Amino acid sequence: MKKTFKVLFYLKKSRTAKEGRFPIYSRLTVDGKRVEWNTQRMSSAEQWSTKSCRVSGTSKEAKAINAWLEQLNAILYESQRELLASGKEVSAKAIRSLYNGEPVEEEAPRHTILEVYQYHNDQFATLVGKEFANGTLKKYKTAYKSIEEFIKHQYKMNDLPIDQLNYQFITEYEYYLKTIKNIQHNTAMGMIKKLKKIVRQCVANDWLMKDPFMAYKVKTRETHRAYLSETEIEELIKKKFSTTRLELIKDLFLFSCFTGLSYTDLITLKLSDLVIGIDREIWINTTRIKTGTLSRIPLLPQALEIVARYCDDPRAVNAGTLRCWIKR
Repeated sequence: MKKTFKVLFYLKKSRTAKEGRFPIYSRLTVDGKRVEWNTQRMSSAEQWSTKSCRVSGTSKEAKAINAWLEQLNAILYESQRELLASGKEVSAKAIRSLYNGEPVEEEAPRHTILEVYQYHNDQFATLVGKEFANGTLKKYKTAYKSIEEFIKHQYKMNDLPIDQLNYQFITEYEYYLKTIKNIQHNTAMGMIKKLKKIVRQCVANDWLMKDPFMAYKVKTRETHRAYLSETEIEELIKKKFSTTRLELIKDLFLFSCFTGLSYTDLITLKLSDLVIGIDREIWINTTRIKTGTLSRIPLLPQALEIVARYCDDPRAVNAGTLRCWIKR
């Protein structure tokens, strides 16, 4: 990606000199990072033009100062070209060092967006089953893939330095998700929210100077989900499918309806999670995967019937869990 490069001359009015004259400073900015130094030239505030960043007038002194500033400007641009030609990292600090005749120190390689995102996903993967569910990891992997595809589409590159992740990047990423990928608003916000977590880690590690999400708000829209009526559930219970696989899927869905358990909680449910309550009825006593909260759920007759249908399966007996349901 093309770097931003700007040279500015200004009066350093915070420091006064003799006869009301101020030192002229040079400010070099490359990709938002800047360095400043004294040009060893001076001007009064009345003579200095903030519009042209030069000394006004046709006096001999004004012409000499302006000629020096023009020469300095040309030297800085030439230093930029020299760094590019040598294959070195172009930065404000490196250009100033080259201008001063000092050795250009190799800067530490900058982190990239995909590198940092992958680092997060690798760490997240080690906590699956301990603090997070595998389904959440899959969502982060999907979000990573969308960022990778977006960078190739928008910037025609395989990756970008992390400091290119700014407000414009976020808004263009949102537009890409909704138009090119045809993703619904709330799903797109979910992916952007995951990116926000990555950005916060970068800011905390000083890899980003400021948080681009300071000016961006992740806003989801209220949704109204349809639900099955009692009649529809009864019809589903009576429905017979021609294959064992479809019958299994039906039972899994109905079990979730009668217990309120999510799919992730369902497939990790153990036979030992079924306990006898003080009412002498069978209850589910389990910890929810997503929230980590303890849940006690009465096992309704319809759900108990489904458990009885599968609990004698040899695989369930050997594993001590009902996870074999999804492999039947």
